[in-house]
Amino acid sequence: MTDASVIISFYNKLNHLKLVLAGFEIQSQNNFEVVIADDGSEKKIVQQLEAIANQYSFRIKHLWQEDKGFRKNRILNQAILAAESEYLIFIDGDCIPHPKFVEGHLKYKSRKTTLTGRRVNLSQKITDLLTPQKIKGQFLQKNFLLLVEDGLFGKSYDIEKGFYFRGKFLRNLFNKKSRGLLGCNFSIHKEDILSINGFDERYEAPSIGEDSDVQFRLELNGVTVKSLNHIAIQYHLYHKPQERPQKNLTLFENVKKDKTFFTPFGIRKL
Repeated sequence: MTDASVIISFYNKLNHLKLVLAGFEIQSQNNFEVVIADDGSEKKIVQQLEAIANQYSFRIKHLWQEDKGFRKNRILNQAILAAESEYLIFIDGDCIPHPKFVEGHLKYKSRKTTLTGRRVNLSQKITDLLTPQKIKGQFLQKNFLLLVEDGLFGKSYDIEKGFYFRGKFLRNLFNKKSRGLLGCNFSIHKEDILSINGFDERYEAPSIGEDSDVQFRLELNGVTVKSLNHIAIQYHLYHKPQERPQKNLTLFENVKKDKTFFTPFGIRKL
């Protein structure tokens, strides 16, 4: 049994995914599997991905569904069911993990708790510099001053979230404040996400459905959100901002009014 199942949401950007997978090759704690939750990538991308899947030191499961628009929550639910481990770590296919990313999530795991880290947002300039080989050589950690410079004078931002703290005192100090669950960087026991019936599949657009909705329903069910700021770090590759449609906000307002933690539109359809 693996210590964790890392669930990576993915759609078409194979070059970004290769960088992410390179980040998982150098994890300090490596007893995990990877489940790629593919929301309808093109056939040629699927073929390329499956051709390289056995080149990594960890096992990769690739789950694919037909492209019928944004249905990330649906494929994430399928990934939960396919996961071998009882502990799940969620990350997006454009977020490179720090070498101690998995270790951080596993170190602080506990029942009835979901853990959430933060991410550095890289500019197009820094993103273009990266290769799988550089990631394996810890380019982002060894050249952190380059990120700081680009944060000050370029277009990277949230650079301060990339400072990794080893000591207990600083970790506790910077994680006293509660923070919202980040859909691209959180972990949870499988039984706790199943207890709310997983992700609500009615959210068919980016934002809220992968994090705010999940946090709201988990907390209704007695699950606490714990911050892993400066512990579970990731680096978000640049892409154009996605639209945040009103329909997600409207749906979430209705969920909050209902105050029901178990969605009938999740893993088990009622």
